[in-house]
Amino acid sequence: MPVSGLPPYDPQNIFARILRGELPCKRVHEDEFALAFHDIAPQAPLHVLVIPKGAYVSAADFHATAPEAEIAGFWRAVAKVAKDLKLEEPGYRLLANVGHDAGQEVPHFHVHLFAGKPLGRMLG
Repeated sequence: MPVSGLPPYDPQNIFARILRGELPCKRVHEDEFALAFHDIAPQAPLHVLVIPKGAYVSAADFHATAPEAEIAGFWRAVAKVAKDLKLEEPGYRLLANVGHDAGQEVPHFHVHLFAGKPLGRMLG
């Protein structure tokens, strides 16, 4: 059950369909906890999405309801993607939008990983 105030998980969202193999993606990493792939509309020279394999609406839902092993496995996958893509130097940005006002477009928890140029300040 999702966190109070969040919509229920929609199993037809685009990330759920990618996880089921119904839609293609340019895969970067996959393990038992997460799938990472290139964003189809990149906002930086490198823009990768990392999604958990479980059905979680948002970061709030994921952190409140996922088992500890799944949370740890997901964040280890995020770190592995950054390391494998050699992003630790000069750096990268992680971003997770939660809810409409933050700009969350897909109701499946995901982290954006941006890199490839100086990214500047977070908010203007």
